[in-house]
Amino acid sequence: MKKTSTIQNSLIWFGAGVSLAEILTGTSFAPLGFAKGFAAIATGHVIGCVLFFLSGLIGGRSGKSAMETVKMSFGRKGGLLFALLNVLQLAGWTAIMIYDGALAAEGVFSAGRWVWCLVIGGLILVWILVGVTNLGWINKLSMAALFLLTMVLCWVIFSRGSVGGGRGEAMSFGAAVELAVAMPLSWLPLVSDYTREAEKPVQAALASTVVYGLVSTWMYTIGMGAAIFTGESDIAVIMVKAGLGMAALVILILSTVTTTFLDAWSAGISAESLSGKLKGKWTAAAVTAVGVAGAILFPMDDITGFLYLIGSVFAPMAAIQIADFFFLKRNRCGVDFDGRNLAIWAVGFAAYRALMGVDLIVGCTLADMVLTVALCLLAEKGMGKAA
Repeated sequence: MKKTSTIQNSLIWFGAGVSLAEILTGTSFAPLGFAKGFAAIATGHVIGCVLFFLSGLIGGRSGKSAMETVKMSFGRKGGLLFALLNVLQLAGWTAIMIYDGALAAEGVFSAGRWVWCLVIGGLILVWILVGVTNLGWINKLSMAALFLLTMVLCWVIFSRGSVGGGRGEAMSFGAAVELAVAMPLSWLPLVSDYTREAEKPVQAALASTVVYGLVSTWMYTIGMGAAIFTGESDIAVIMVKAGLGMAALVILILSTVTTTFLDAWSAGISAESLSGKLKGKWTAAAVTAVGVAGAILFPMDDITGFLYLIGSVFAPMAAIQIADFFFLKRNRCGVDFDGRNLAIWAVGFAAYRALMGVDLIVGCTLADMVLTVALCLLAEKGMGKAA
């Protein structure tokens, strides 16, 4: 297996962070005001990125893909549940990202939303066929273009606008923190797909985390700033008004492709965990095709519920993995099912859904994961006494 450098991992997660979905999510923070909204964004990203780093480190040190590391906690067959759920959520993300990108591109240059869905889907297929370890100069040029054009977007928003207050329904600080946690949390089931091939696992996991965390915070802040300083939450409209023209199209399409490629690629890797007959690259291509079809056929404007559903499934899963790998040193790959961890995950899932109704200043993800880790440690201690 060809190893990836720390720089390659950093570029991959830079591309993941520059995301239209993150900019759009950031507009929801505007009613809090800039200072309080930024504090919520930063707090949420610190929480989410600590979990991101630990999940990536598990893959880097074990050399296993994300869904193969799950089997270390839930057993050979128990891990298949999460592999299936991960393929489904990644197919959903692929459709959502293509939908958002096509809608924004249509706002810049009207050609028909379905046309833009096909264009974006076609470019994602190019990325998939080239492969994550072979993108080389394509990835470097793409990231350089994205960086420069996003700097231009920042200048347009923060230098030409005036504070006008955000639009939309206000949320509590805790709810805002949870919305900030949601994006890094959504990457937990796939970060190991990239750190497993790293030459230097710790450095790669750390660099990936820092790069993604900073860029994601930047994207959220752009979205929030757009809503506060321009009074407009439609990024495409802002770009058109600023006269960015073709540059706007490049930002919108390229950012969509570089992020969505990771979703589709990891869906293929997760599918390999379900069956050895499934080839990752071609499954990723099939997921892209399904995503294009979904983006053309169905409206996908509000993804908040989808983000919280991902959190409720994968936050307790990741908490159990962290407890097993770093504290308990357990590896359950030799059994079909680990009933104890599956039961703890079910409790963690139910707890997350319950905590969503409680206004915690740090959001519900951190509380749920602390609870889940504590249950793992208590269960191990109880088993030790029983023995």
